Amino acid sequence: MVRTTTEQVLFGWWVILSTAVTPTWWCHVSVCCTGVGCAIIRPPRDGGIRYRGLTQEQVLVQVLPVDYEIEYICRGNRVIVGPKVRKCLPNGTWTDLSHRSKCLLPCPKVQTSLENGRVVVSPPGPAVEGTVLHYSCLTGFILEGRNSTQCTKLGKWDSPKPTCRKKKLYIGALFPMSGGWPGGQACLPSAQMALDLVNKRTDILPDYELELIYHDSKCDPGEATKLLYDLLYTEPIKIVLMPGCSSVSTLVAEAARMWNLIVLSYGSSSPALSNRQRFPTFFRTHPSATLHNPTRVQLFQKWNWTKIATIQQTTEVFTSTLDDLEQRVKEANIEISVRQSFLTDPAVAVKNLKRQDARIIVGLFYETEARKVFCEVYKEKLYGKKYVWFLIGWYADNWFKINDTSINCTVEQMTEAVEGHVTTEIVMLNPETVRGASNLTSQEFVIQLTSKLGGRTQETGGFQEAPLAYDAVWALALALNKTVEPLKAKGRRLEDFNYNNKDITAEIYRALNTSSFEGVSGHVVFDAQGSRMAWTLIEQLQGGSYKKIGYYDMTKGNLSWYGNDKWIGPGPPADQTRVTRKFRFLSQKLFVSVSFFAGLGILLGIVCLTFNIYNSNVRYIQNSQPYLNNMTAVGCMMALAAVFPLGIDGQHVHRSQFPVVCQFRLWLLGLGFSLAYGSMFTKIWWVHTVFTKKDEKKDKRKHLEPWKLYATVGVLLAIDVLSLMIWQIVDPLHITEEKFTREVPKGDVDELIEPLLEHCSSTKMNTWLGVDVVWIVHGGHDDDDDDDDSVVWVVYGYKGLLLLLGIFLAYETKSVSTEKINDHRAVGMAIYNVAVLCMITAPVTMILSSKQDASFAFASLAIVFSVYITLVVLFVPKMRRLITRGEWQSDQQETMKTGSSTNNNDEEKSRQLERENKELQKIIQEVRCLCGLHHSFALPLCGILNL
Repeated sequence: MVRTTTEQVLFGWWVILSTAVTPTWWCHVSVCCTGVGCAIIRPPRDGGIRYRGLTQEQVLVQVLPVDYEIEYICRGNRVIVGPKVRKCLPNGTWTDLSHRSKCLLPCPKVQTSLENGRVVVSPPGPAVEGTVLHYSCLTGFILEGRNSTQCTKLGKWDSPKPTCRKKKLYIGALFPMSGGWPGGQACLPSAQMALDLVNKRTDILPDYELELIYHDSKCDPGEATKLLYDLLYTEPIKIVLMPGCSSVSTLVAEAARMWNLIVLSYGSSSPALSNRQRFPTFFRTHPSATLHNPTRVQLFQKWNWTKIATIQQTTEVFTSTLDDLEQRVKEANIEISVRQSFLTDPAVAVKNLKRQDARIIVGLFYETEARKVFCEVYKEKLYGKKYVWFLIGWYADNWFKINDTSINCTVEQMTEAVEGHVTTEIVMLNPETVRGASNLTSQEFVIQLTSKLGGRTQETGGFQEAPLAYDAVWALALALNKTVEPLKAKGRRLEDFNYNNKDITAEIYRALNTSSFEGVSGHVVFDAQGSRMAWTLIEQLQGGSYKKIGYYDMTKGNLSWYGNDKWIGPGPPADQTRVTRKFRFLSQKLFVSVSFFAGLGILLGIVCLTFNIYNSNVRYIQNSQPYLNNMTAVGCMMALAAVFPLGIDGQHVHRSQFPVVCQFRLWLLGLGFSLAYGSMFTKIWWVHTVFTKKDEKKDKRKHLEPWKLYATVGVLLAIDVLSLMIWQIVDPLHITEEKFTREVPKGDVDELIEPLLEHCSSTKMNTWLGVDVVWIVHGGHDDDDDDDDSVVWVVYGYKGLLLLLGIFLAYETKSVSTEKINDHRAVGMAIYNVAVLCMITAPVTMILSSKQDASFAFASLAIVFSVYITLVVLFVPKMRRLITRGEWQSDQQETMKTGSSTNNNDEEKSRQLERENKELQKIIQEVRCLCGLHHSFALPLCGILNL
């Protein structure tokens, strides 16, 4: 009779449904008879009662037994609120009758929990109709939305679930999703990736959340103007602006100062944006187009180039880039020797480069114009082992192979012309596997971004610049994080920012200006103009394809060089035709030959000096003033000694020692001339003074003491020493180099020989020479002389005057005969010789100064001949006379007997003869007078006297 449990349950459900409609009270016979049990109660609305362990007939009673339990269940998705199970008590009542049970609709449990917050349920229990939730946030978070919500009869909450969020900082961004440069297609997802990571970090802006509010600028300044207005005048306040392309950034950055806003661009390369006066709050993670220039300068210095040439297309971006390059190379002591530009046709500009011998050429032009340029380069043969071209690296890899109807060169010709050129390109993706601030390597970033873009990287605009947008967000986040503490010290917070707050803007500016971190695009740091300083990739076209040859990190000045650069010639070409300095030196055969004769002359001088000293007691030698002759011999030897330093040049001494040689030449020759010629001039001057004056003065001059002659020579020598000392102190001699026309050596070498000749000179050389010698300057140009170069200037120094005066005195005394100086005629001949040779040699050596052999030959041989003739004329006749006549023997014996009385007797005899001569002249004069008065009477006498 008892059914299975399953049947009982099913029957119970049937009972629930039936009693829910028409409840009927029934009582079992045995129960009713005893009167013990609980009356059946009504189930809650929209619910029923589950009877367990009873048959259908047993349920249809009005009283249930003691300890029997009933269970409330609800229809559909409703839930029981209150007691779910009741039990029959012995007193005939059910348990918990004071607590009503209800079948109510539940509300979604999702709102019963709050991230970063707390939820209080009222009343406690499941969230059903009438339940109220009270929300609150943890410390550091702000509740966004209502702080309470109630579950309605429909099983829904009467308000959305609130959120506990960080304090938000808003970024106003303009991403060009279309237009000339649709870079926002990849840059926007990249920036959002960075924002997600930043907002999850607990060590960066822990109390803040960055939110991006962006619009499509279409890379159009007009559209950007409207969007900028919306960003500025629509809540919430934006703390930073992030524009994209250069034209939009120019507009935004120039206006941002009016709202005290920092502008951080991720895609602007225009050099014009580096103007701090015009754009005082502008920063960019995209490097300026001028960033190529430091790399170029580094390469110029690496390859030892100091002269370059440039050719540019006349557009603003290339002009400003070239202006920056010009400033940088100037600071590096590199010269831009040729600067050419063109608008559409580069033919004339390329020809000018060829004509002006340009070797290292920087080209700034777009890809289409590049093909035109190199077609002309091929025609002008401005390529090969002598030339290097520097181009922009963002051309297509096969740009020179593209068929272009605007040029008439074949692909083979273009390939030949461009071989070996060097390109520079900004590195936008870190080539090294390093984890930076975002804890991502550049390769991991590319994988994640590619996945976010669905693998469509080739057709997605701005994919190359995406790392720059990613690092721009990180640069901003790190800078804002850096400002938190300084602002807190001032009692300010980032959320206090408004468009009138300059203090917060200044802190953000300082933080950005000092940014330095590793990003996926490389090391991120800004220069003084707010431009990104990034790595530059250096490539070279080798065999028709580009090869990486190095990287340059401008921030650290580090050049990473692979060493695989390849050149058509033996190495990097010279920046100009290499000029080899080659000094011209004196012929050693000529120097040795002349030195040999000079040495013989010195030996001859020693012989003459020895002879003169040994025979100084001989009367004939005494009458020639031997001490003066000794001075002449010594001076001649000094002049001959000057021949040796006169022939010394760079072959024999170091350049630093050459001024000493110059001074040595000057002193030897100057003092030698003063001694030799001064002693001869003194003799001839004394003879002329004594024997050409009037009779009444002659006696006074006859007894001139010898010491006065020596004093005269001493005065001349002192003048020379004084002038040479002043010259050496005031304007010392130094080396000057005379350059000659460059010569082309034999063979196919890119080289010229520049002959050089060393001279001893001083700043006022002609002035000092004018003090000492006769010097003739004809048609030459002297930087220190303001006179007309077409005039012949003859500067007479005191030695020149001595030479001229010596010639005159020698001529005047040629017929004078005196025993006091018995060799004055020989002295006169020597003076003629010295004067004539000096007069000839001085201008000739001046004319031949550029011909070292001829100049040395004339000067040295003039000295040698002058000395030889002087020594031979003065001393050889004396030697011959003493040897042939044996006078030195008789004179020595007579001298031993008479001592010094000989000279006195001779002088007395000479005076007696002069007196007799005067008396005879008076008698002849009287006879002439008589002949005139008595012509007829005195005629025979006059005829006899031949009057």
